[in-house]
Amino acid sequence: MRIRKRYWGGLGILSALAGTLVLLAALPSSASDNAQHVRWDIVSNPTGGVDPQTLNPGGQASATAPNMGGTITLKGSGTFVAPASGGGSSAATGGGSWTTFSSVGSETGSGTSTVTGLVSWVNASPQTPNPSTIDNIDHGTRVNGTAVLRIAFSDGKDGVLTIGCHGAGAPPGIFEGIATTKGSTTYYIVPDPVRGVDAGRTNFHVR
Repeated sequence: MRIRKRYWGGLGILSALAGTLVLLAALPSSASDNAQHVRWDIVSNPTGGVDPQTLNPGGQASATAPNMGGTITLKGSGTFVAPASGGGSSAATGGGSWTTFSSVGSETGSGTSTVTGLVSWVNASPQTPNPSTIDNIDHGTRVNGTAVLRIAFSDGKDGVLTIGCHGAGAPPGIFEGIATTKGSTTYYIVPDPVRGVDAGRTNFHVR
């Protein structure tokens, strides 16, 4: 009987330890507590930045390559989890479509794109609230900032997509729109959005 008591007592200790390990595994770490869950969008703003504004998904933005003068137009949205460490992450989703044009405006290619990872994310500031803005995209907090994402194009080329959002209350130095590489081509000349034109605008929502 004494042997059995020791046996079952040992099982009780092991069971308690196992329960503790399961509980610890279920608890989020302090790093995950500070991680930011972010949605990005190339937005449609039908009034082109003129109040009252409505933010919808499904917009487009373009950038131009130096020397050759060709442009790329992207559409898309997605999400990513930015770790508290400030580093990259494979927790990224989304993508959209791309179309390239020659320097004279002739279409040279098109297809889809897929985000494969987060390179970096900087949350610059919350956007200044605008009571007249109708946000049809997300319930999260709109913020200014810059995200750099790895992206794969449907023609087999890879690239790095930079999304900048310079909304109300943003500090200087952030462009509004997108820049990207596609293979060896760098579409890094980013035009300023034109007031009254529904193009070239982005947004981030932190959930």
